[in-house]
Amino acid sequence: MSSLNDLLQTPLHALHLELGARLVPFAGYAMPVQYPMGVLQEHHHTRSSAGLFDVSHMGQLTLSGPEAAAAFESLMPVDVIGLGVNKQRYGLLLNDQGGIIDDLMFVNRDVENGGDLFVIVNGACKHGDLAHIVERIGKRCTVTPQFDRALLALQGPLAVSALQRLLPGVEHLVFMTGMPATWNGADLYVTRSGYTGEDGFEISLPADSANAFARALLAQPEVKPIGLGARNSLRLEAGLCLYGNDIDTTTTPVEAGLNWAMQKVRRTGGERAGGFPGADRVLAQLDGSEAQTRKRVGLVALERVPVREHTELQSLEGETIGEVTSGLLGPSADKPVAMGYVKPEFAAVGSRIQALVRGKAVPMEVAPMPFVPNRYYRG
Repeated sequence: MSSLNDLLQTPLHALHLELGARLVPFAGYAMPVQYPMGVLQEHHHTRSSAGLFDVSHMGQLTLSGPEAAAAFESLMPVDVIGLGVNKQRYGLLLNDQGGIIDDLMFVNRDVENGGDLFVIVNGACKHGDLAHIVERIGKRCTVTPQFDRALLALQGPLAVSALQRLLPGVEHLVFMTGMPATWNGADLYVTRSGYTGEDGFEISLPADSANAFARALLAQPEVKPIGLGARNSLRLEAGLCLYGNDIDTTTTPVEAGLNWAMQKVRRTGGERAGGFPGADRVLAQLDGSEAQTRKRVGLVALERVPVREHTELQSLEGETIGEVTSGLLGPSADKPVAMGYVKPEFAAVGSRIQALVRGKAVPMEVAPMPFVPNRYYRG
């Protein structure tokens, strides 16, 4: 554990130890990868009941001021200006080549009337993201890091049953909406969203309230603590990208299959088309005027062999055509699932390819994602 002593700790560190978590380094923090129940049972518990995740390593920040929405929109191929109050959206920070600096979530907490845009970024990227945002738009709006706040995720079909006992009213939220709440005098902000493909919530709260709130949730009969191991298998089955694996500064949103995240108003012919970093390249790929060299696809192995990240993908003739970026034996899918990048001519659903696992060719088929149906609550 000596290497863990040098890492940052979330406000729930002592609780993780008390619960018997196995801690690992992640994004500079000592994070629970699993609890005594084990990754497989934690995964199934989240799919059937409610799992509590500590995601306090992630970065929280706010953008405020009359220009905040327009300023933030200038950094992403996403409609920020048109987002309604207490509505949430997925966003992509891009570099000048159209590569993805980070993917994030943001909520309009009535920024037009003196509120703010509340932004959640990935833990390993948060300091770089903050510097990038301040450098690009810091003169146009007030950028306030809230890296000291805790963030909890309660995920699963019974999450709403457990959370509404503590925070009455959350049951009225629908997927990708949020609301302020108070608990024992603490100011919380809750969104109905998550990273598992299940219904669920993310709760931002002060660090000094996190321990008591987490214990109150764990006291609910539906709720068990869940670690990073199950978080990874759940998000992969849901077809969701992991930053640093499936997307990074070398991949564009179009190559990554994230076209759905770029609203029409920001595309060629839209009212506020372009104007974001890398727009020429991203819009050319969207329009088809620039050919893509690779596409992210879902993959299912046709033999019961897990195919992990960095595994080479080949045509049936043995030509290298790409690489796996995430892969494991999906506990709910009950088969080996993966995602990766392949040459466009192999990207159609149903295409047969092979993965080279320890020198052996494992047959694979390009499959639609998600691998397990999403169960977001849309009302």
